[in-house]
Amino acid sequence: MLTVTSVNVNGLRAAAKKGFVEWLADTSADVLCLQEVRAEPQQLPETVRAPEGWHVTHAPAAAKGRAGVSLYTRREPDAVRVGFGSTEFDPSGRYVEADLPGVTVASLYLPSGEVGTDRQDEKVRFMDEFLAYLKTLRERAAADGRQVLVCGDWNIAHQQADLKNWRSNTRNSGFLPEERDWLTQVLTPEAGGYVDVVRALHPDVPGPYTWWSYRGRAFDNDSGWRIDLHVSTPGLAAKAVKGLVERAATHDERWSDHAPVTVVYDL
Repeated sequence: MLTVTSVNVNGLRAAAKKGFVEWLADTSADVLCLQEVRAEPQQLPETVRAPEGWHVTHAPAAAKGRAGVSLYTRREPDAVRVGFGSTEFDPSGRYVEADLPGVTVASLYLPSGEVGTDRQDEKVRFMDEFLAYLKTLRERAAADGRQVLVCGDWNIAHQQADLKNWRSNTRNSGFLPEERDWLTQVLTPEAGGYVDVVRALHPDVPGPYTWWSYRGRAFDNDSGWRIDLHVSTPGLAAKAVKGLVERAATHDERWSDHAPVTVVYDL
């Protein structure tokens, strides 16, 4: 079995003070993918920078206090790569991948965007480059007899079932037609060739949502978005036996505005 968890921590230093350390001590995950770490490794407490029993790679952003991704693995990876060969985005703390036996696992933090601003233009540029890389990654892994799993905050709700209030968000970044079309390309066999693992396990349900705004009572009303995804090659997706969102019992018990997404793969 391979258990993989992905979570946007919304600032790892803050999360560590709110319950992440205790969660990490209890998790049964073999691989942990973090996004929006927003810290240099030396700024992190030892209990999260290099916890006992884990091999950790931190990929902070060049811009201080922004983005940042990390990979925690129980066993030492055969290889680790930061970035995906992009001159613009490799220093931005948005992608790191590691080779484990039979599978390459990556942590992704796709830009969030904002309609009518440079942030949306940045998101589009990232998506264009990253789709090309996803194809290359899949082909390279296949040549080596490996599967691929890209976990993270994709910042796109793909279908109406992936957010509670989809009607009021059709013109907002994260649910724009062109963003959803891009994700469709990623998940089309003839194009990207990947599978949305949790949706495949739960094809006919709303959500399960992974992010809830801190505004209002979004969490209490389960008015969320499903934007934190496990996206894998078909061979690995076929081995997924359980997928769940580790939603906190109450609003006050949350240590991030996102919840961990965990999938168990029967290898």
